[in-house]
Amino acid sequence: MDPDGEGERPLRREPSGVTASDPPLSSSSSSSSAAASAVCARGHPVLRPAVPVPSDIEVSQSIVRDVGLLPIEIVASEAGILPPELLPWGIGKAKVMVAPTLRRLADVPDGNYVVCTGINPTPLGEGKSTTTIGIVQALGAILGKKAFACIRQPSQGPTFGIKGGAAGGGYAQVVPMEEFNLHLTGDIHAISAANNLLAAAIDSRMYHEDSQSDDALYRRLALAKSGMPFTSVMRRRLVKLGIDDTKSPEDLSTEERSKFARLDIDPSTITWNRVLDVCDRHLRKIEIGIGPAETIQPRGTNKGEVPRVQHSRTTGFDIAVASEIMAVLALARDLPDLREKLGNMVVAYSRSGMTVTADDLGCGGALTVLMKDALLPTLMQTVERTPVLVHAGPFANIAIGNSSIVADRLALKLAGEDGYVVTEAGFGADIGMEKFFNIKCRASGLKPKCAVIVATVRALKMHGGGPPVSAGKPLPREYTDENIPLVRAGCCNLVKHIENARKFGVEVVVAVNQFKSDTAAEMEAVREASLAAGAFDAVVANHWAEGGRGAEALGRAVIAACEASDVGNFRFLYDLALPIRAKVETISREIYGADGVDFSELAEQQMAQYESSGFGNLPICIAKTQYSFSCDPKAKGVPTGFRIFVREIRSCVGAGFLYPICGDIMTIPGLPTRPGFYDVDIDVETGQVIGLF
Repeated sequence: MDPDGEGERPLRREPSGVTASDPPLSSSSSSSSAAASAVCARGHPVLRPAVPVPSDIEVSQSIVRDVGLLPIEIVASEAGILPPELLPWGIGKAKVMVAPTLRRLADVPDGNYVVCTGINPTPLGEGKSTTTIGIVQALGAILGKKAFACIRQPSQGPTFGIKGGAAGGGYAQVVPMEEFNLHLTGDIHAISAANNLLAAAIDSRMYHEDSQSDDALYRRLALAKSGMPFTSVMRRRLVKLGIDDTKSPEDLSTEERSKFARLDIDPSTITWNRVLDVCDRHLRKIEIGIGPAETIQPRGTNKGEVPRVQHSRTTGFDIAVASEIMAVLALARDLPDLREKLGNMVVAYSRSGMTVTADDLGCGGALTVLMKDALLPTLMQTVERTPVLVHAGPFANIAIGNSSIVADRLALKLAGEDGYVVTEAGFGADIGMEKFFNIKCRASGLKPKCAVIVATVRALKMHGGGPPVSAGKPLPREYTDENIPLVRAGCCNLVKHIENARKFGVEVVVAVNQFKSDTAAEMEAVREASLAAGAFDAVVANHWAEGGRGAEALGRAVIAACEASDVGNFRFLYDLALPIRAKVETISREIYGADGVDFSELAEQQMAQYESSGFGNLPICIAKTQYSFSCDPKAKGVPTGFRIFVREIRSCVGAGFLYPICGDIMTIPGLPTRPGFYDVDIDVETGQVIGLF
C-alpha cells in the first residue's frame, strides 16, 4: 500500500484497453455457438457489447437500464438457493443464509476449485478481478456450466482515493457496480463498529483499573446485581485463569477476585488500533485521552493528596479492511468459529506477560453480535447474470488478500461436482496466491485444482526493463509499439510465478489479458514462455471488451486443467511446526527468491514472545509491496541478491496467523493530490451516481 497515495490511481481503461475487434453480439453473429441465438447457454439475453467500450459505470448502468437486472430471487433460484435461505436486500443483492444451505447440501460433492491471481502488477492494474468475472461469465453464460465467482468487497478508502472500485471492468463486471463499490450490505461498517467497540473497551478498562482498587473493580464487574451468575464471557476468563467456572461471583476468594478483575494491561504492548474506511494519513499516529474529563485520581491515593493525572496515550488508526476482524471474517468457517476467533484476538499483554484477549475484556460475545449478519455472503450478478458471492475484503499486501472461506464453501456446494468456483487472490501471486494456499486453504481444508495467473503484455514489458508506468500519464512508446524482446525479457516475472504455483501441486493456466496495442507476436511470446515454464495452458482473453465470449477459450482451458488435476498432489510450502524464523525464511527464499531474512531487534523480541505464548505454530502472512518479489517496489522482473528485512511482527491470533511487516508498508493509506472523489457526483434529477469507476 502506497503510504502517500500518490501514483496509485489507474487510468480509465479506454486509452489503454481493448477495443473490440468483432461486432457486438447479435442473432446474426456466427463467431461462437452462444452468439448464434438471442439467448445464451443459460437462457438469458446474449450480451451485446458496445464498440468502443464505455466506462465501467456506463456499462453497468446500461445493463441495468437496457437489459435489466435479473431479480435476485431468480439469480438465487438458478444458483440452487431456496427462498428460505435468502435475505433479499433490494432487487440486485441478497444475503445468503449459510448454515441451512450447507446442511441441506452436506452430501453434495464440491465443485472444481479455481484461484485467480496475477503477476506483479503495474500501478494501473492488470485486470485480475476482471478476469475472475470473465472466466465465470465464459463458464456460465457461454459454456453452460454452473459457475460462481467469489470476490472481495472493496474498501471505500481506495474507491474514493487511490485505486477505484473492484467490481471487474468493461463487460466483465459485477452489477450494479455503484452498490458493489459503496456500502453494499454494510459488512465493512459492521467491522468498523466491532473494531472500535473493542478499542474503546481497552482504554476504558485501563482508565477504570488505574483509579480503582481490586475490590471495587470486582464488585462493579461481577457483583453489580445480587444473585446474578457469571456471564458466558466471564466464565471464559475464569477457565483461562484456572478458576472453577461453576462458582458463583460471591464464592471467589480474595485472590481469585483480584486475578479475575485486574487485567493490568501494559500500554506499550497494545496492538489494537481504531479503524475507519477512509484514506486518512493524519490518523496514523494520534494521542487520545487529552480532554479535561479524561483525568484520574491515581489508585491508592485520596482526593486532594496528589493532583489528578491525564489518562492519555499514543495510538493510531488503520483502514477498516486492515482490522484483524476483517481477517477473522475471511477465515471463519461458521458462526461458532467466528465467536471463538473474535474472542481469542490478542490485543495486548499484561505487565506479567499474560495475553489480554477480547474475551478478557468481556467483548467477544458483543463483537459476534455485531458481526453475525456480516458472516453471510452477499449474492450479486455479473453483466451476463451469472452468480457472484461477495464477501470479506482484506488487503493482500497487509493481510491475506482473499475472499472468505464461508463464500467458497457455499459456492462449491451450490456448484456441485460438475460446477466451478473461481475465487480471487489479491495482487501478485507472490502475495495473494501464497497466502491463499498456505493460510486460507490450510484453514478451510479445501484443495484447489487450478491456478489462473493473469498477465499483460504491458506489465511484462515493464518487468523486462521498460520505463516506469505512472497513473494519469500517457504510456511511453515502448508499451504501445510492438517490442517482442522487451516482452520476452519480462516473461521472467511470469515464469517465476508459474514455478511458484507448481510448488503447491496445482495446474497453472496463464490468462493473457489483451489490450488494444498488444500484437499477435507479443502475445504468442507470452504463451511460449508460459508453456516452457510448465503451465498447463496459456490463453489470450478479451473479456473486458466482449464479456464471456471473449474468455471462452480461457474457460475451456480452465475446464481441461481441472479435469487433468489431481487434488492429491496439493501441498503446503512449509510445516506449521517450524519456528517462526524458519517459516519466514522459507517463504522469502522459495517464493520471493531472497538470499535470506534479517530481523530487527523488535522483531526478534516479538518472535520470542509469540513462541513463549504458544503462537509459534501459526502460519505466516508477510506484509510487503505488491510491485516486486522483493521489498523494493522498483525492483522489477525477478530480482536477485537481495534480503528481506522484517521490521516488526504483529499477531492476528484470533484470525490465526502472524504477519511480519517488511519495507515501507502502511496500514492506512493517504489521499493523493487529486483523489478519486473529485470525479464522483450524483445526478440530482435521476439520483444516478456518476464518475465512479
